[in-house]
Amino acid sequence: MATILSFSFVQLQSSLFRQRTNLLTRTFAFSSSFSSSSSAASISAPNLSRKKWKQPVFSALDLGGVKVNREDVVRDDPTNNVPDNIFSKLGVQLHRRDQHPLGILKNAIYEYFDTNYSNKYNKFDDLSPIVSVKENFDDVLVPEDHVSRSYNDTYYVDPQTVLRCHTSAHQAELLRSGYTHFLVTGDVYRRDSIDSTHYPVFHARHLFGSVEMRWVDTYFPFTNPSFELEIYFKEKWLEVLGCGVTEQEILRKNGKPNNVAWAFGLGLERLAMVLFDIPDIRLFWSNDERFTSQFSEGQLGVKFKPFSKYPPCYKDISFWINESFTENNLCELVRGIAGDLVEEVQLIDNFTNKKGMTSHCYRIAYRSMERSLTDDEINDLQWKVRDQVQSKLNVVLR
Repeated sequence: MATILSFSFVQLQSSLFRQRTNLLTRTFAFSSSFSSSSSAASISAPNLSRKKWKQPVFSALDLGGVKVNREDVVRDDPTNNVPDNIFSKLGVQLHRRDQHPLGILKNAIYEYFDTNYSNKYNKFDDLSPIVSVKENFDDVLVPEDHVSRSYNDTYYVDPQTVLRCHTSAHQAELLRSGYTHFLVTGDVYRRDSIDSTHYPVFHARHLFGSVEMRWVDTYFPFTNPSFELEIYFKEKWLEVLGCGVTEQEILRKNGKPNNVAWAFGLGLERLAMVLFDIPDIRLFWSNDERFTSQFSEGQLGVKFKPFSKYPPCYKDISFWINESFTENNLCELVRGIAGDLVEEVQLIDNFTNKKGMTSHCYRIAYRSMERSLTDDEINDLQWKVRDQVQSKLNVVLR
């Protein structure tokens, strides 16, 4: 998915908290996070979100008070892999719209913390999504060889700058600035496969009422111990959020050597898809009044009434892959051509012949949420996909 809203949360305690980690499960049962790249540690304090890029003469975007031109993000640089369709999402900030499902969900989470922990948590939801590699990876102890650092998984502006993969990228800066309890919300960006049927994940009794829950041990580079909260829904266990005790090295490096912190993060979009019965993640970005008019400020859980009955159109593409081929690169290419008209890219067949050559066949689903696509329009898109798959991915079409 190009953009994912996420929500993260950090609470700092004195070192005595080390003796009380058994309280984590109860506390995190009410942890919340939201999609469209938002985390529990966003920043709005002066200068915290200011980066070391030049102030452009003409601004295309305003991110937390910082003017950002297209050339600041989409650059003619061999290390840059940010396409125009991703740049267009910067600054939209769906989570700050009170009548949007993501904004409604975010506000419900904020309300929970305000009600139960009055005036205790600083809330940030306008931090710039453009961060340094150090902030995004090094400050949260992501190993040098971790897959998330690859150009296949992350959007790089240049070798030292990325579009944040998680709102935890602001954690170290907030700790250094003296914050001890904070919630961060914002859009996060990851190169990923295309799938409009993301598996719905939801959590928290505050949002969903009485549900069966369980805690599962897991691994995150920045917490230890680490846990995932799962709930039982429609006869399946679904992951809701990740959480844990912040690694002591992070606290030590940021001036909190005698403290212990705990944190959690989760994605808003997938939660909202369940709460509001929204079937397609692309709808969050729609300006169609048939979508936007269905939701009102403070109305959590209003069920979405579908208005699009337009059928998808499927086109297949087969090719012999090479050693450098990745599915993420394919999806990024298709998304760059078709934008939100592409609903899904799915591998439907693969085989290796006697010469050791491997073939993949992908099925691309094209569908507009607002109108019927014409045959000529779809064929034009597919031919452009075929041309660029062959020329840019260096594969051999079949």
